[in-house]
Amino acid sequence: MIRWSLLAVVMMLTGACSSAPVRVDSRALGNQVSDSSERFIIVAVDNAPTAYVAHPGATPRSYDAVADYGPSSRARQSMRAVEKEYGLREVNAWPIEPLHIHCAVLEIPSGTDRTALLAALAKDRRVKLTQPLQTFATRTEGYNRAEGYNDPYVGLQRGFQQMDVADAHPWSRGEGVKVAIIDTGVDIEHPDLRGSIAAAVNFVDADDAQFRRDRHGTEMAGVIAAVANNGEGIVGVAPNARLFIFKACWQARADADAASCNSFTLARALTAAFDAHAQVVNMSLAGPDDPLVGDLIREGLRRGVLFVGAAASDFSADGGLLHHPGIIEVASAETHSATANALYAPGREILTLLPGGHYDFASGASIATAQVSGVVALILAHNPGLTAAAAYRLLHDTSSLSQTADGSVKGVDACAAVVTLVGQGACHITDGERSADRERSLLDQQNNRVASH
Repeated sequence: MIRWSLLAVVMMLTGACSSAPVRVDSRALGNQVSDSSERFIIVAVDNAPTAYVAHPGATPRSYDAVADYGPSSRARQSMRAVEKEYGLREVNAWPIEPLHIHCAVLEIPSGTDRTALLAALAKDRRVKLTQPLQTFATRTEGYNRAEGYNDPYVGLQRGFQQMDVADAHPWSRGEGVKVAIIDTGVDIEHPDLRGSIAAAVNFVDADDAQFRRDRHGTEMAGVIAAVANNGEGIVGVAPNARLFIFKACWQARADADAASCNSFTLARALTAAFDAHAQVVNMSLAGPDDPLVGDLIREGLRRGVLFVGAAASDFSADGGLLHHPGIIEVASAETHSATANALYAPGREILTLLPGGHYDFASGASIATAQVSGVVALILAHNPGLTAAAAYRLLHDTSSLSQTADGSVKGVDACAAVVTLVGQGACHITDGERSADRERSLLDQQNNRVASH
């Protein structure tokens, strides 16, 4: 029986102002499912919202109260009855407070038709939700305006230049905005992230060393909030934002960015993001539509959380995991997206961080998505109550024409968005300058491969 607590999150928040690297809080459950998901399903039953265990002397529960939300006896009995009737073996179980359900990952009997089993469970009145345990993947491809910064590689940051981030920074650097990165782990000791990370939680395993070696999450964290003017490496789009790292994905190989997640780990990470009161959730990944994850995203939207996700390119039937009303979907400006309402941002050869204090270029919708999450943090710093619809409208309406190898595309313009929101200031990069910056940047990249620092 697993009990959730907000106490760990509260303790992490109290140390958020420290510049020392945070410690990784491992909350991986036993018997983690990180291999083939074909033998597993997810089943949820109702769990009364009053089911919690208060600490001695606790006051009645409120949203901010420190209390343990656990499964009620009725929920446990219902789950056990379902498991027994269908011959299912419980691998993990955990209550999800935002949805008022008790959820379990269950292994199906050998030789059982999973589709038929799910259909039978969907008709069972005791079951509130049932679905396959699905898998998802990160969206990384394998492929200067430097005034005012002392970071040596800022002149190589093509995305930073094309989105005119430098001209947005006098008005906003994302001050205090809480950005949750649901991804792999991150090198929390990287010198260019010192002081930027408020909390780091591992929902995959208890391997702190691997958490710090994970590439994909480190790359996303770098473009969002690498420290400015520290004499190190690069500048993040929102260098004064506060990062909450929730590891829900595991790296496939030590030398590659590719990583995988599943419904179970994503659901736990999303719940933790709500507990941490994240204002922005970056999800640089893709996969099929998922009932449990979708319900949690809708609950987050209801609470005012802004989700920025990688636009789907090959899940046209249902739109994919992140194709939901209210999610800000982002595609790489260098590739075509099947999503009509996607925003575009640079996604080819973007300079960012690598574990071990290194730097290199990354490509794909993942890195484009992370840059837009940084821009969202810039505008939320000025208007924390901005809705997802209003944020999308602002970013869409202020997008500027940029030249790519495949032609021109209207991409997110950080300066135009911020200046429009604050009602003052000016942006200095024209469309022609963006095209020239791109050519200079590509030439610089050929001559200055930055593999280490």
